[in-house]
Amino acid sequence: MEIVTAVAFPEVHDAYLRDHPVERAHEANSNMYGEENLERADRIPGGWWRIRLSRADVLNVVLPWHLSEGGELEMVPRSGLTVAEAAERVRLGGAAWTAANPVCAAKLRLLRWAPFTPLFLSTAPVDHSDYGDLAVRSGLIHLDGLHRMLAWELAGRLPERALLDGYLVGDPEVVAGPAPAGRTGRTEDESA
Repeated sequence: MEIVTAVAFPEVHDAYLRDHPVERAHEANSNMYGEENLERADRIPGGWWRIRLSRADVLNVVLPWHLSEGGELEMVPRSGLTVAEAAERVRLGGAAWTAANPVCAAKLRLLRWAPFTPLFLSTAPVDHSDYGDLAVRSGLIHLDGLHRMLAWELAGRLPERALLDGYLVGDPEVVAGPAPAGRTGRTEDESA
């Protein structure tokens, strides 16, 4: 993971809504939940960071419980899975998993060739029941982008080098070592 710069929450919020409008008209629009996650995550100490991710980084992102959009089979159990583990679960499930989870399967098909858009991550779980039983409590934790990360991995599109944009909230030392000199995680327009 490469840390690009510290950013303020309004920039993160605007970036999210630019690509994920809450009012988008489609039956499986869950953008309002992503926006709520960002607001919950803003309480995590350490500030917000613009980052770049490689395939290895993305594969290690911890995903929270996901019941597959009302499907019959969990994509991610309450204890969580990494993107790599969840992708393997979908691969191994094959046609049976796809048939049992039509909404999730449709999202994965749709997003396979979608343009790369920023991912939203934290260094700790947010205060929400989907994250309450995660076995991993620090590292790269999903806030928004579950279906995108999985679809891009399943399509073999994740870049090997740190080229994928994202936003991270929390202490970046948890995943990347010390922050660059002079970076505090806060910008001048934020109060301490």
